[in-house]
Amino acid sequence: MSTNSTPDEAAPHDFTAEDHEIGPPDVPAVLFLCTHNAGRSQMAAGWLRHLAGSRVDVFSGGSDPGLETNATAIEAMGEFGIDIAGEYPKPWTDEIARAADVIVTMGCGDACPIFPGKRYEDWELTDPAGQPIEVVRAIRDDIGRRVGGLLATLKIPAAA
Repeated sequence: MSTNSTPDEAAPHDFTAEDHEIGPPDVPAVLFLCTHNAGRSQMAAGWLRHLAGSRVDVFSGGSDPGLETNATAIEAMGEFGIDIAGEYPKPWTDEIARAADVIVTMGCGDACPIFPGKRYEDWELTDPAGQPIEVVRAIRDDIGRRVGGLLATLKIPAAA
């Protein structure tokens, strides 16, 4: 399964497509995009990895990556046993966007890539930056429901 974990020696914006191995052709690839890749897209990627395991290749990126993953998002996801603490904001790459079967955008507007023939979903979600934990929990839960729906459209049952 592909992850977005940082190698110890890499700086946050040294991410390249070579850091990820695109899986076999029968494994769908999903790319979650938001502006800073610090909250919404990291939570969505965490949910999808948690629910799908290795049955989906999961990527995330931002149009203007932040410096670190939102601490409140990390805390909220941890309440479900989903650890995104090792994730870091990174830019999206053309290579991963072209390899993705589904691209889910979350507030990056015109900065998000458009590639012909890709399936796109645009999820309107509140940005968790600066929000209290109660608001971030609601965002987390909304994202979790949407990821469950995405899995259903991919015909992949959620892990037990």
